[in-house]
Amino acid sequence: MAEIIYFNNRYVAPEKACLSLNDRGFQFADGVYEVIKFYKSKPFRYNDHITRLVRNLKEVKIEYTQTGKLEQICNELINLNGYQESYAGIYIQITRGSHQRMHAFPVNIRPTICINSFLLPPRQDRLKNGIKVITRPDIRWLRCDIKSVSLLANVLAMQEAEETGAGECIFIRNGKVTEGTHSNILAVKNGEILTHPDSEMILPGITKMTVRDICRDNKIIFNERSFSEKDLRHLDELMVTGTGNEITPVIQVNDIMIGDGNPGPVTKFIQKKFFEMTYENLGGEKWIA
Repeated sequence: MAEIIYFNNRYVAPEKACLSLNDRGFQFADGVYEVIKFYKSKPFRYNDHITRLVRNLKEVKIEYTQTGKLEQICNELINLNGYQESYAGIYIQITRGSHQRMHAFPVNIRPTICINSFLLPPRQDRLKNGIKVITRPDIRWLRCDIKSVSLLANVLAMQEAEETGAGECIFIRNGKVTEGTHSNILAVKNGEILTHPDSEMILPGITKMTVRDICRDNKIIFNERSFSEKDLRHLDELMVTGTGNEITPVIQVNDIMIGDGNPGPVTKFIQKKFFEMTYENLGGEKWIA
C-alpha cells in the first residue's frame, strides 16, 4: 500500500506534497511538532498531546486555529495507511508558513501543516533487557519546554550515542541531569522516583505525566527534584520515558552499571502498569516485557 500523508488540507502521496523553499520551517526551523502513539487505532492521551501542541503554538506565536480537526485527520491517516490493527505513530508538524526570507514574522501568511503516520511497534528487547546510555553537555537553547522542530543538537547527541552502541544520550546542564535527546529521565533511589521538574529546561513529557499518575495511584513517591551527574553513580534504577521509548530501563550510564545491571523492580512495576493502560486496555492484548 502506498503511503498517504496529510499536507495543507489534502491527503496525498509524500512525493506530491510540494513544500516551498521559502517555508520558514525549512529556512529557520520555525515550527513545532507533536508525536502521538496509536495502539490499534486508539490514541494514548490524545487530549494531552493536543493541549501541549496548542501551548507550543502559542509560545512561538504561530496562529493555527484548526486543532479541533486534527483528531479526524489522524484517524483518517491510520485508516488510509492500513494501520488499524498495528501500533503506529502520528507525526504532526506545523510551521509558520511560506514567505520571502526575513527574520521578523511576516504578516498574513498561512501555516504549513503536515501530518504522517508510521509503524511504531514496541522495541521488546530494549523494554525487557534495558539499554546503555551516554552523557553529554546540554548545549541546546533555553526553551526546551517548546517542542520545536529545531533538533540539531539532539540529533548530534543521539548520533554519538548510536556510534558508541548506546540507546540514548542524557543531557547535563550545570552538573544536573535534564533530559534525553527524545526522552525524560527518571531515577529510582530507595524506592523513590526522582526527575527534573517541569521547567523551560525540559519538555514536559506525556509519558512522564503518566508515570506520575501511576505513582500517585500506587503510593510511590514521585519527586520532581533535579539530581546531579554524580548521583548517577549511586542510583538503584534508571529509566527513560517517552512516546516511542515508553518505559525503557537503563542498565548502564557511560561506564557505570546501574544497580546490578538489570532492570529493577520499580521500573518493572511501572512498565506493568503502563502496559496495562496501553497494550492491554487500548490494544486488546496482554503484553509485558
